[in-house]
Amino acid sequence: MRKMSRLSSDECRALLDLARRAISSAVIEKRILDLPAFPPALREPAGAFVTLHRDGQLRGCVGQVESPDPLADTIARAAINAALHDSRFPAVEADEIRGLEIEISVLSRPGPIAPEAVVVGRDGLLVVKGEHRGLLLPQVAGERRWSSQRFLEETCAKAGLPRDAWREPSTRLFAFAAEVFSETSLGVFSGS
Repeated sequence: MRKMSRLSSDECRALLDLARRAISSAVIEKRILDLPAFPPALREPAGAFVTLHRDGQLRGCVGQVESPDPLADTIARAAINAALHDSRFPAVEADEIRGLEIEISVLSRPGPIAPEAVVVGRDGLLVVKGEHRGLLLPQVAGERRWSSQRFLEETCAKAGLPRDAWREPSTRLFAFAAEVFSETSLGVFSGS
């Protein structure tokens, strides 16, 4: 797993603002936001996920584990996809935007991990077997107080595999770290 360079609070705020503007532009104006120039750290390629909550409930979560695109582009695209294309939810409506809380997870590059080395709260998991892939962000297991075994099982289930598929030699396990920040954690969420 590659080490991540930490983003400054200004860079985190810029990414949260970008995500909100990208969602507003796509939902209200039905267009893709023109991206401004960003500082060097936000132009580096990185994987990321954007998670949307409304009234404390999940409203969308989409991203890419790895991306050849600049982080700012990845965030804008993930935000739009979380709002409009997460198949678990109907598309976000214009009157919902103000009440959405945005959380961003910037990911390190995934690396192989042995099941016994998984640490809940530190590691995100990617399970790959054949055409099946399942991913859970590091905060998911910690928030739900799962054991590492339960985390492995839930990631397999997310991939559409049997819960114990992580025990099979043909199943590959990868871990990644995430720098997670939200409008609430940075004090910029105003709510509805």
